[in-house]
Amino acid sequence: MAAFIELRDVAKSFGPLKVVEGLNLDVAKGEFLSLLGPSGSGKTTILMMLAGFEDATSGEIVLDGQRLNDLPPHRRGMGVVFQNYALFPHMSVAENVAFPLQMRGVAKAEVQRRVTEALARVHLEHLAERRPSQLSGGQQQRVALTRALVFEPKVILMDEPLGALDKQLREAMQLEIRDLHRRLGLTIVFVTHDQSEALTISDRIAIFDKGKIAQIGTASEVYDRPRNRFVSQFIGETNLLEGRIDGAADGQTVQIVVEGGRRIVAAAPTVPTGADIVVSVRPERICLTPAPGFDNILDAEVEDVVYQGDHLRFHLACGSLRLVARAERSAESWPVGTRLPIAFRAEDCSVFSA
Repeated sequence: MAAFIELRDVAKSFGPLKVVEGLNLDVAKGEFLSLLGPSGSGKTTILMMLAGFEDATSGEIVLDGQRLNDLPPHRRGMGVVFQNYALFPHMSVAENVAFPLQMRGVAKAEVQRRVTEALARVHLEHLAERRPSQLSGGQQQRVALTRALVFEPKVILMDEPLGALDKQLREAMQLEIRDLHRRLGLTIVFVTHDQSEALTISDRIAIFDKGKIAQIGTASEVYDRPRNRFVSQFIGETNLLEGRIDGAADGQTVQIVVEGGRRIVAAAPTVPTGADIVVSVRPERICLTPAPGFDNILDAEVEDVVYQGDHLRFHLACGSLRLVARAERSAESWPVGTRLPIAFRAEDCSVFSA
Protein backbone atom coordinates (compact mmCIF):
# COMPACT_ATOMS: atom_id res chain seq x y z
CA MET A 1 0.00 0.00 0.00
CA ALA A 2 1.39 3.44 -0.99
CA ALA A 3 2.48 5.80 1.76
CA PHE A 4 0.16 8.75 2.45
CA ILE A 5 2.32 10.24 5.22
CA GLU A 6 6.11 9.85 4.98
CA LEU A 7 8.75 10.76 7.54
CA ARG A 8 12.25 10.46 6.09
CA ASP A 9 15.31 10.57 8.39
CA VAL A 10 13.44 12.93 10.73
CA ALA A 11 15.29 14.10 13.84
CA LYS A 12 14.43 16.58 16.57
CA SER A 13 16.76 18.03 19.18
CA PHE A 14 16.23 20.57 21.91
CA GLY A 15 19.74 21.89 22.37
CA PRO A 16 21.98 18.90 23.20
CA LEU A 17 18.94 16.69 23.94
CA LYS A 18 18.05 14.35 21.07
CA VAL A 19 14.33 13.56 21.33
CA VAL A 20 13.84 11.86 17.94
CA GLU A 21 16.63 10.27 15.89
CA GLY A 22 16.69 9.12 12.28
CA LEU A 23 12.97 8.34 12.12
CA ASN A 24 11.64 6.66 8.96
CA LEU A 25 7.92 5.98 9.05
CA ASP A 26 5.14 5.50 6.47
CA VAL A 27 1.41 5.75 7.13
CA ALA A 28 -1.09 4.51 4.54
CA LYS A 29 -4.21 6.43 3.58
CA GLY A 30 -7.10 5.39 5.82
CA GLU A 31 -4.78 3.73 8.36
CA PHE A 32 -5.10 4.03 12.13
CA LEU A 33 -1.54 4.15 13.46
CA SER A 34 -0.83 4.40 17.19
CA LEU A 35 2.46 5.77 18.52
CA LEU A 36 2.98 3.90 21.79
CA GLY A 37 5.71 4.38 24.33
CA PRO A 38 6.62 5.62 27.81
CA SER A 39 6.85 9.31 28.70
CA GLY A 40 9.85 10.93 27.04
CA SER A 41 10.07 8.43 24.17
CA GLY A 42 9.42 11.10 21.51
CA LYS A 43 5.90 10.20 20.39
CA THR A 44 4.21 13.55 21.17
CA THR A 45 7.13 15.43 19.58
CA ILE A 46 6.54 13.44 16.39
CA LEU A 47 2.87 14.42 16.43
CA MET A 48 3.75 18.08 16.95
CA MET A 49 6.16 17.97 13.99
CA LEU A 50 3.42 16.47 11.81
CA ALA A 51 1.00 19.19 12.91
CA GLY A 52 3.57 21.93 12.32
CA PHE A 53 3.75 23.11 15.94
CA GLU A 54 7.39 21.97 16.09
CA ASP A 55 10.00 22.15 13.32
CA ALA A 56 12.06 19.08 12.51
CA THR A 57 15.77 19.61 13.17
CA SER A 58 16.49 17.55 10.06
CA GLY A 59 14.70 15.22 7.66
CA GLU A 60 11.58 15.52 5.55
CA ILE A 61 7.85 15.21 6.26
CA VAL A 62 5.58 14.53 3.26
CA LEU A 63 1.77 14.30 3.05
CA ASP A 64 0.14 12.96 -0.11
CA GLY A 65 3.23 13.85 -2.13
CA GLN A 66 3.56 17.40 -0.73
CA ARG A 67 6.53 18.42 1.44
CA LEU A 68 5.24 19.89 4.70
CA ASN A 69 8.39 21.16 6.40
CA ASP A 70 7.90 24.81 5.39
CA LEU A 71 4.08 24.90 5.62
CA PRO A 72 2.39 26.53 8.66
CA PRO A 73 -0.08 24.38 10.67
CA HIS A 74 -3.26 25.87 9.14
CA ARG A 75 -2.12 24.89 5.62
CA ARG A 76 -1.34 21.26 6.38
CA GLY A 77 -4.93 20.00 6.30
CA MET A 78 -4.66 18.19 9.63
CA GLY A 79 -7.12 18.14 12.51
CA VAL A 80 -5.63 17.93 16.01
CA VAL A 81 -7.25 16.64 19.21
CA PHE A 82 -5.37 17.32 22.45
CA GLN A 83 -5.54 15.58 25.82
CA ASN A 84 -7.09 18.63 27.50
CA TYR A 85 -9.50 19.14 24.53
CA ALA A 86 -8.42 22.85 24.15
CA LEU A 87 -12.03 24.00 23.73
CA PHE A 88 -12.78 27.75 23.92
CA PRO A 89 -14.61 28.19 27.25
CA HIS A 90 -16.46 31.37 26.18
CA MET A 91 -17.93 29.72 23.07
CA SER A 92 -20.86 27.34 22.77
CA VAL A 93 -20.43 23.82 21.42
CA ALA A 94 -21.65 24.94 17.98
CA GLU A 95 -19.31 27.95 17.99
CA ASN A 96 -16.34 25.77 18.92
CA VAL A 97 -17.08 23.39 16.05
CA ALA A 98 -17.65 26.30 13.63
CA PHE A 99 -14.36 28.00 14.47
CA PRO A 100 -12.02 26.13 12.04
CA LEU A 101 -14.51 26.66 9.20
CA GLN A 102 -14.76 30.39 9.90
CA MET A 103 -10.97 30.67 9.97
CA ARG A 104 -10.92 29.14 6.48
CA GLY A 105 -13.44 31.65 5.13
CA VAL A 106 -16.33 29.21 4.61
CA ALA A 107 -19.67 30.93 3.87
CA LYS A 108 -22.00 31.38 6.87
CA ALA A 109 -24.79 29.15 5.51
CA GLU A 110 -22.30 26.38 4.71
CA VAL A 111 -20.77 26.68 8.19
CA GLN A 112 -24.18 26.21 9.81
CA ARG A 113 -24.98 23.18 7.62
CA ARG A 114 -21.68 21.45 8.29
CA VAL A 115 -21.76 22.14 12.03
CA THR A 116 -25.29 20.71 12.28
CA GLU A 117 -24.30 17.59 10.34
CA ALA A 118 -21.09 17.11 12.33
CA LEU A 119 -22.82 17.36 15.73
CA ALA A 120 -25.55 14.95 14.61
CA ARG A 121 -22.86 12.44 13.59
CA VAL A 122 -21.61 12.24 17.18
CA HIS A 123 -25.11 12.62 18.74
CA LEU A 124 -24.45 16.06 20.27
CA GLU A 125 -26.91 18.23 18.33
CA HIS A 126 -29.05 18.72 21.46
CA LEU A 127 -26.06 20.30 23.25
CA ALA A 128 -25.18 22.81 20.53
CA GLU A 129 -25.82 25.90 22.68
CA ARG A 130 -24.08 24.71 25.84
CA ARG A 131 -20.65 25.87 26.99
CA PRO A 132 -17.81 23.34 27.52
CA SER A 133 -18.06 23.77 31.31
CA GLN A 134 -21.60 22.38 31.15
CA LEU A 135 -20.48 19.14 29.49
CA SER A 136 -19.11 15.87 30.83
CA GLY A 137 -15.56 14.78 29.99
CA GLY A 138 -16.79 12.38 27.33
CA GLN A 139 -18.99 15.06 25.73
CA GLN A 140 -16.09 17.53 25.67
CA GLN A 141 -13.92 14.90 24.04
CA ARG A 142 -16.53 14.37 21.32
CA VAL A 143 -16.79 18.13 20.71
CA ALA A 144 -13.00 18.34 20.33
CA LEU A 145 -13.06 15.41 17.90
CA THR A 146 -15.94 16.96 15.93
CA ARG A 147 -14.09 20.28 15.69
CA ALA A 148 -11.09 18.42 14.27
CA LEU A 149 -13.27 16.58 11.73
CA VAL A 150 -15.61 19.36 10.57
CA PHE A 151 -13.29 20.92 7.96
CA GLU A 152 -12.68 17.46 6.44
CA PRO A 153 -8.92 17.27 7.05
CA LYS A 154 -6.67 14.79 5.31
CA VAL A 155 -5.35 13.50 8.64
CA ILE A 156 -6.51 13.46 12.27
CA LEU A 157 -3.77 13.72 14.92
CA MET A 158 -4.69 12.73 18.49
CA ASP A 159 -2.44 13.34 21.48
CA GLU A 160 -3.65 11.10 24.35
CA PRO A 161 -7.23 12.36 23.87
CA LEU A 162 -8.74 9.89 26.36
CA GLY A 163 -6.20 10.35 29.15
CA ALA A 164 -8.51 12.42 31.36
CA LEU A 165 -11.47 10.03 31.21
CA ASP A 166 -12.40 7.31 33.70
CA LYS A 167 -11.89 3.68 32.68
CA GLN A 168 -15.47 2.89 31.62
CA LEU A 169 -15.88 6.07 29.56
CA ARG A 170 -12.39 5.70 28.10
CA GLU A 171 -13.21 2.21 26.80
CA ALA A 172 -16.51 3.43 25.34
CA MET A 173 -14.76 6.32 23.56
CA GLN A 174 -12.11 3.96 22.16
CA LEU A 175 -14.85 2.04 20.37
CA GLU A 176 -16.50 5.28 19.24
CA ILE A 177 -13.26 6.58 17.70
CA ARG A 178 -12.63 3.22 16.05
CA ASP A 179 -16.15 3.29 14.58
CA LEU A 180 -15.70 6.86 13.24
CA HIS A 181 -12.39 5.82 11.68
CA ARG A 182 -14.01 2.91 9.86
CA ARG A 183 -17.16 4.76 8.76
CA LEU A 184 -15.40 7.87 7.49
CA GLY A 185 -12.20 6.26 6.20
CA LEU A 186 -10.05 8.60 8.27
CA THR A 187 -6.26 8.55 8.43
CA ILE A 188 -5.44 8.78 12.15
CA VAL A 189 -2.15 9.09 14.02
CA PHE A 190 -2.86 8.47 17.70
CA VAL A 191 -0.42 9.00 20.58
CA THR A 192 -0.88 6.93 23.74
CA HIS A 193 1.10 5.33 26.56
CA ASP A 194 -1.76 2.87 27.26
CA GLN A 195 -0.94 -0.57 25.82
CA SER A 196 -4.50 -1.94 25.95
CA GLU A 197 -5.79 1.20 24.22
CA ALA A 198 -3.32 0.78 21.37
CA LEU A 199 -4.18 -2.92 21.01
CA THR A 200 -7.91 -2.11 20.90
CA ILE A 201 -8.07 0.61 18.26
CA SER A 202 -5.02 0.40 15.97
CA ASP A 203 -4.40 -1.05 12.54
CA ARG A 204 -0.70 -0.86 13.37
CA ILE A 205 1.30 0.12 16.44
CA ALA A 206 4.71 1.82 16.44
CA ILE A 207 6.41 1.24 19.79
CA PHE A 208 8.94 3.94 20.67
CA ASP A 209 11.96 3.77 22.95
CA LYS A 210 14.24 6.80 23.39
CA GLY A 211 13.23 8.50 20.15
CA LYS A 212 13.45 5.42 17.93
CA ILE A 213 10.99 2.77 16.76
CA ALA A 214 11.63 -0.41 18.74
CA GLN A 215 9.04 -2.33 16.68
CA ILE A 216 6.14 -1.60 14.35
CA GLY A 217 3.38 -3.97 13.29
CA THR A 218 -0.18 -5.10 13.88
CA ALA A 219 -1.41 -5.65 17.42
CA SER A 220 -0.90 -9.41 17.15
CA GLU A 221 2.60 -9.01 15.68
CA VAL A 222 3.95 -6.77 18.44
CA TYR A 223 2.20 -8.73 21.22
CA ASP A 224 2.84 -12.28 20.06
CA ARG A 225 6.23 -11.73 18.42
CA PRO A 226 8.13 -9.00 20.27
CA ARG A 227 11.53 -8.32 18.71
CA ASN A 228 13.36 -7.35 21.87
CA ARG A 229 13.22 -7.23 25.64
CA PHE A 230 11.83 -3.68 25.76
CA VAL A 231 8.83 -4.48 23.55
CA SER A 232 8.05 -7.75 25.33
CA GLN A 233 7.97 -5.98 28.71
CA PHE A 234 6.27 -2.77 27.61
CA ILE A 235 3.28 -4.23 25.80
CA GLY A 236 1.43 -6.68 28.04
CA GLU A 237 2.80 -8.88 30.80
CA THR A 238 5.43 -11.53 30.16
CA ASN A 239 7.84 -14.00 31.75
CA LEU A 240 11.49 -13.41 30.79
CA LEU A 241 13.96 -16.28 31.04
CA GLU A 242 17.65 -15.60 30.50
CA GLY A 243 19.83 -18.31 29.00
CA ARG A 244 21.78 -19.45 25.94
CA ILE A 245 21.13 -21.45 22.82
CA ASP A 246 22.68 -24.92 23.12
CA GLY A 247 21.95 -26.26 19.66
CA ALA A 248 19.12 -26.99 17.25
CA ALA A 249 16.51 -29.56 18.28
CA ASP A 250 15.32 -29.84 14.66
CA GLY A 251 14.96 -27.51 11.70
CA GLN A 252 12.23 -25.50 13.39
CA THR A 253 13.24 -25.34 17.07
CA VAL A 254 16.28 -24.87 19.32
CA GLN A 255 17.36 -26.17 22.72
CA ILE A 256 17.89 -23.42 25.29
CA VAL A 257 19.52 -23.70 28.69
CA VAL A 258 17.85 -21.20 31.06
CA GLU A 259 18.39 -20.15 34.66
CA GLY A 260 18.85 -23.07 37.03
CA GLY A 261 20.19 -25.29 34.23
CA ARG A 262 16.76 -26.25 32.93
CA ARG A 263 16.33 -26.95 29.23
CA ILE A 264 13.44 -25.68 27.18
CA VAL A 265 12.56 -25.87 23.50
CA ALA A 266 11.71 -22.70 21.57
CA ALA A 267 10.97 -21.71 17.99
CA ALA A 268 14.24 -21.14 16.13
CA PRO A 269 15.34 -17.48 16.27
CA THR A 270 17.91 -15.65 14.15
CA VAL A 271 20.34 -15.66 17.10
CA PRO A 272 23.47 -17.87 16.74
CA THR A 273 24.16 -20.96 18.85
CA GLY A 274 26.01 -20.12 22.05
CA ALA A 275 24.65 -16.56 22.18
CA ASP A 276 23.17 -15.15 25.35
CA ILE A 277 19.44 -14.77 24.81
CA VAL A 278 16.17 -13.91 26.51
CA VAL A 279 13.03 -16.03 26.13
CA SER A 280 9.63 -14.33 26.51
CA VAL A 281 6.56 -16.41 27.40
CA ARG A 282 3.19 -14.71 27.98
CA PRO A 283 1.36 -15.79 31.19
CA GLU A 284 -1.74 -16.90 29.29
CA ARG A 285 0.41 -19.28 27.20
CA ILE A 286 1.41 -21.31 30.26
CA CYS A 287 -0.97 -24.22 30.71
CA LEU A 288 -1.71 -25.49 34.24
CA THR A 289 -3.52 -28.63 33.03
CA PRO A 290 -1.20 -29.86 30.27
CA ALA A 291 -2.22 -32.62 27.90
CA PRO A 292 0.30 -34.61 25.80
CA GLY A 293 1.92 -32.70 22.97
CA PHE A 294 3.51 -29.77 24.78
CA ASP A 295 7.18 -29.10 23.99
CA ASN A 296 8.00 -27.92 27.53
CA ILE A 297 6.72 -29.44 30.79
CA LEU A 298 8.07 -28.20 34.13
CA ASP A 299 7.31 -29.15 37.74
CA ALA A 300 6.04 -26.13 39.65
CA GLU A 301 4.81 -25.09 43.06
CA VAL A 302 2.07 -22.48 43.56
CA GLU A 303 3.54 -19.62 45.63
CA ASP A 304 0.63 -17.20 45.39
CA VAL A 305 -2.79 -16.85 43.75
CA VAL A 306 -4.08 -13.37 42.84
CA TYR A 307 -7.78 -12.90 42.14
CA GLN A 308 -8.35 -10.49 39.21
CA GLY A 309 -12.09 -10.80 38.62
CA ASP A 310 -12.32 -12.54 35.25
CA HIS A 311 -9.10 -14.56 35.76
CA LEU A 312 -6.49 -15.69 38.29
CA ARG A 313 -2.75 -15.01 38.28
CA PHE A 314 -0.64 -17.86 39.61
CA HIS A 315 2.86 -17.10 40.89
CA LEU A 316 4.86 -20.27 40.36
CA ALA A 317 8.26 -21.55 41.47
CA CYS A 318 10.10 -24.00 39.22
CA GLY A 319 13.24 -24.49 41.29
CA SER A 320 15.04 -21.15 41.00
CA LEU A 321 12.76 -19.99 38.16
CA ARG A 322 9.82 -17.73 38.98
CA LEU A 323 6.93 -17.65 36.50
CA VAL A 324 3.48 -16.11 36.33
CA ALA A 325 0.58 -17.97 34.68
CA ARG A 326 -2.88 -16.68 33.90
CA ALA A 327 -5.88 -19.02 34.14
CA GLU A 328 -9.65 -19.02 34.24
CA ARG A 329 -11.36 -18.74 37.62
CA SER A 330 -12.16 -22.47 37.57
CA ALA A 331 -8.50 -23.02 38.51
CA GLU A 332 -9.11 -21.53 41.95
CA SER A 333 -9.03 -25.00 43.51
CA TRP A 334 -5.21 -24.97 43.39
CA PRO A 335 -4.19 -23.38 46.70
CA VAL A 336 -0.78 -22.06 47.68
CA GLY A 337 1.67 -24.94 48.12
CA THR A 338 0.13 -27.14 45.43
CA ARG A 339 2.66 -28.92 43.21
CA LEU A 340 1.61 -29.39 39.60
CA PRO A 341 3.06 -29.73 36.10
CA ILE A 342 2.94 -26.64 33.87
CA ALA A 343 3.56 -26.55 30.14
CA PHE A 344 4.01 -24.27 27.12
CA ARG A 345 4.74 -24.78 23.45
CA ALA A 346 7.91 -23.88 21.55
CA GLU A 347 5.91 -21.64 19.23
CA ASP A 348 4.73 -19.57 22.21
CA CYS A 349 8.32 -18.57 23.06
CA SER A 350 9.80 -15.41 21.59
CA VAL A 351 13.61 -15.50 21.59
CA PHE A 352 15.86 -12.48 21.14
CA SER A 353 19.39 -11.40 21.95
CA ALA A 354 20.12 -10.41 25.52
